[in-house]
Formats: sequence, structure tokens, C-alpha cells
Amino acid sequence: MISAWMGSIGLFAVSILYVLLALGLPYGEFAMGGKYIRLPKQMRIATALSILIQWTAILFLLQMGNIISVDFLAPMAKGVCYFFAVYLFFNTIMNAFSRSKKEKMIMTPLSLITAICFLLTALNG
Repeated sequence: MISAWMGSIGLFAVSILYVLLALGLPYGEFAMGGKYIRLPKQMRIATALSILIQWTAILFLLQMGNIISVDFLAPMAKGVCYFFAVYLFFNTIMNAFSRSKKEKMIMTPLSLITAICFLLTALNG
């Protein structure tokens, strides 16, 4: 299913950004309202945890799109995909109101596309 692949690639791209942020690289303008260039240490820890959540979401999306088959994910996959679709739609709105121009221009459309991919995969999976 194309939407599962596209959503997975989009969310994986975001997770790469978060890995760089968690490592302390100066890409903070692309996330969290652009408040920090380099995230403070406590925010780096929270960012690292969100990477695990993003990768888990990717697994559920690939499961729902019948790209992978993991038996214990199957019963929850549709609900998890709907959850992330809603979450990412809200994230899109928050990104659109960010003070950071880079977050608005790059992360807003990426979040919207990923949200649509989660929704389409849940509806068609």
C-alpha cells in the first residue's frame, strides 16, 4: 500500500531529525516552535523517547499496510493508525502556528502528508 510506504518514509525522516536533535545538533529551528537552536539536555531525553514512539508508529503503519506481518501488532494496528492520524493532524495545526519559519515551511506539510497517509492506511487496510 503506497500510503503506508509514504507515511513510513515521512515519519522516518522526522525521526532522523529528532535523532540529530537528541544528539545536540543545531536543528532546533525545525521543531518545538523553533525556541532552541540546540535542545537543552532534558528536552534531548524527551526527544529520544519520542523517536521510539515514532518508530513504533512506523511499525504499526507498515503492519496496517500489509508490508510487514507481526501477529501481536495486528489487532491494534487500525486503532493506532487512527490515533496517529488524529495526532498528526493536530501537530500540523501546531506547526502552522509556529514562530519558526523553517518549522512552518517544512514540518507543516510533512506532518499533514504523514497524517493523511496514516488515515488512508487505516481506512483501506
